[in-house]
Amino acid sequence: MVMEATASICSHSISLTGIYHSSAGRSIGRKQNHVIVKSMATQKPLQSVSTTVGSRKSTPIKLLTRLEKLKLLSKAEKAGLLSAAEKAGLSLSTIEKLGLLSKAEEFGVLSAATNPGTPGTLLTLSFTLLLLGPLFVYLVPEDNIGEVGLQVAVAIISVLGGSAGFAASNLVSNLQKSI
Repeated sequence: MVMEATASICSHSISLTGIYHSSAGRSIGRKQNHVIVKSMATQKPLQSVSTTVGSRKSTPIKLLTRLEKLKLLSKAEKAGLLSAAEKAGLSLSTIEKLGLLSKAEEFGVLSAATNPGTPGTLLTLSFTLLLLGPLFVYLVPEDNIGEVGLQVAVAIISVLGGSAGFAASNLVSNLQKSI
């Protein structure tokens, strides 16, 4: 006699169904047993995915208020950044003529500054760039002066870009901190 058994679990009860076969292969009987399993722990309601995957509470980021609290504009003034930008030809009237603010809005710079994922993305980009320079120098052969020049150019660009990405990540992270 051969017995086949199947089990199905429904919340807290288990249902076992057995089918008995004779040696000739014909079904001779069916038996069903129910077992109730009680849990000693209380069940918690399922939380939504957005609260369980390390997301912080979404409070609106007040960018201008944070700039004021950090006194970033007065620090830029004391460092002479505004006069250096004006000497380089970048004044408020030039920004207005070139339409840089509308371009920044078009490319989503302000929304990226308030996005909580931006600092992590910038940090990943900066580490990638900082690793790219030495990797490129290691992998590219030094057979002629052109390849050496390419190594130097890629190393300089990756160091400057990685440093700028790291600084931007730190700046955006500080701007996004709650007040």
